[in-house]
Amino acid sequence: MCEIFISADPVLYESRARSLRLHGVSTSIRLENLFWSVLEEIGERDGMTLNQLLTRLYDELTECRGEVGNFASFLRVSCARYLALQVAGRIPDDRTVSLRSLDPAWVLAEERAQGRAVTPMARVVQSGLRSDAVSAQTATSPRGA
Repeated sequence: MCEIFISADPVLYESRARSLRLHGVSTSIRLENLFWSVLEEIGERDGMTLNQLLTRLYDELTECRGEVGNFASFLRVSCARYLALQVAGRIPDDRTVSLRSLDPAWVLAEERAQGRAVTPMARVVQSGLRSDAVSAQTATSPRGA
């Protein structure tokens, strides 16, 4: 099993910082090269530069969720979701098909119908979060209630 993972090109897991401006504010984001490659592919599908994609994701995230806690983590999860949705057949492998042209409701229909994220890892994480929430609730609930 380990050979599958340890045989990866070390360049893929080297991290690299990139500087960009988000609404006039200079910032730096550090990600592994693999994630930068996936983000570049996502941007290219819609004719955007990497900086344009990151700005758009940041803007849409803040509009939807408010303050952004950890943008680098959000980007890693976005890459994993993109790849998982490709494997699931919800995003075409054909890179000439822009993501903007896809119907988000259809792309996300399977996971929404099942009330879960599309990746096995996300299911594990969500399951663990639910278990933690139940444990925390049990720990703070009065005994015998």
